[in-house]
Amino acid sequence: MKGKGDKPMRFRPCIDIHNGKVKQIVGGSLLDEGDFARDNFVSEKSGDYYARLYKDAGLTGGHIILLNHAGSRYYEEDVRQACQALHAFPGGLQIGGGMNEENAGFFLEQGASHIIVTSYVFQGGKISWDRLSAMEKAVGRNHLVLDLSCRRRDGKYYIVTDRWQNFTDLVLNEDTLELLSGHCSEFLVHAVDVEGKACGIEEEVAALLGKWQGIPATYAGGVGTYEDLIRLKNLGKDRVDVTIGSALDLFGGPLAFSRVLEIISMDEIPDHSGPWTGRR
Repeated sequence: MKGKGDKPMRFRPCIDIHNGKVKQIVGGSLLDEGDFARDNFVSEKSGDYYARLYKDAGLTGGHIILLNHAGSRYYEEDVRQACQALHAFPGGLQIGGGMNEENAGFFLEQGASHIIVTSYVFQGGKISWDRLSAMEKAVGRNHLVLDLSCRRRDGKYYIVTDRWQNFTDLVLNEDTLELLSGHCSEFLVHAVDVEGKACGIEEEVAALLGKWQGIPATYAGGVGTYEDLIRLKNLGKDRVDVTIGSALDLFGGPLAFSRVLEIISMDEIPDHSGPWTGRR
């Protein structure tokens, strides 16, 4: 079990690919119909550019997410971009988006360190233990990440699937984390309602992940200021990892990549009640 101070907060970089481009989107806007998403940023650079950048910075454990479904006319280009990134940083990046027991081996062979899965292990909004077992067998528990991305409904956070469009009946809480932790090596949790909006973090989700002392978990969604990052560092008790997309200067946002890494690496958790000054 990971405890406070054992493995401190890390930055997990991201490469989101939609319609054949590296993008940052508003998470709740993604639709299969028409391959639509509301874009925050569309990069002129390819996936391998970002992979080399992360490699040079020594940032392992980041993730590539394919945002088009397998039947999309853009899917093959998404995969091509992803493979370029994996080849540029072999063993340094995870991959998710449409993963299943049949295609997971291909992406591991291309250089992915882990396979990220949600939709495949849910059927009709419920956990399919047969499919989860099949994924464990196909890639091994140590190479499997469960994406427990969630949206709020009726005062609770429910895990959502199919590019965040469909609700399951599974509430994100400590019991769920405990139930699933024996079947994977990490969790990735997008707070979908604030994903891509840079409007502040979902504090209840961050606090839940910080309270639970199990396998590593990465939080994504809503970080728009340095104060948001400090708040996450506090609520996560400095043991919840973070990914930042739209707000990062790499994707046209206001947060300096170097300063984000500096805050995350602080040994002392700073007071988040006031603005961050850059002093340790």
